Amino acid sequence: MKEFKITYFFDEEHYIRRFVHMDSQEQAEKLVQSERDQYISFTDSRGIYHELNTRDVRVIQLSEYFRNDKSGRKATDYR
Repeated sequence: MKEFKITYFFDEEHYIRRFVHMDSQEQAEKLVQSERDQYISFTDSRGIYHELNTRDVRVIQLSEYFRNDKSGRKATDYR
């Protein structure tokens, strides 16, 4: 599975970021599209619960996310 970062922008200064695990970017795009104009809820990596109405979001960005391993090992070291 791949990890994708979804960022919901409300204005130039305020946004919420969410990470999802999907098999492809197309699946992640379908998730975002299926949530249009709805209330969604999720808990972020810090344990903070978010509930938002996607109708109030001005811009949504979606991209594949590659986490950096803080131990100094590269992702290719694990393959």
